Amino acid sequence: MRIAFLVAPEGIEQVELTEPQAAVEAAGGTSVLVSTESGQVQAFHHLDKADTFPVDQVVGETSVEEFDGLVLPGGVANPDALRLDEKAVAFVKAFFDAGKPVAAICHAPWTLIEADVLRGRTLTSWPSLRTDVRNAGGTWVDEQVKICTAGPNTLITSRKPDDLKAFCEALVGEFGKR
Repeated sequence: MRIAFLVAPEGIEQVELTEPQAAVEAAGGTSVLVSTESGQVQAFHHLDKADTFPVDQVVGETSVEEFDGLVLPGGVANPDALRLDEKAVAFVKAFFDAGKPVAAICHAPWTLIEADVLRGRTLTSWPSLRTDVRNAGGTWVDEQVKICTAGPNTLITSRKPDDLKAFCEALVGEFGKR
């Protein structure tokens, strides 16, 4: 199981990156940090700078075929920056087109909205995205984890860091089916 973790150069909620990475690796998988720029990415703990992490691959120089699934960590600034990057948005959409599972937590569905992949899908997120999800054709629910199979792929979503245990269990379970 080789899983892409797509992030912007900064603004990633650290725990929403590191806990899913650890879960994938504990399940025998490989996590690959993909970003829009090479070098290091800056994670945050809410609004405070946290650790930096080395980028493994740059979006636009990699392809969906190299991966079994995609994880989109949250943080407010992270998905907001990703949705402005055409290559990042195309990379996300390609996972849906290829029928590969995607997991997104907290504010990460903003990138899914930009990729126009939520029509007819049911998902959860940070509550402030509720209207955005509905406007994009999705159905928003307030649940710890939502697994939606009503589309070309499996979509796993979660609301916030407090849901990480359930989110990690769900994504590892779904990614392991491939």
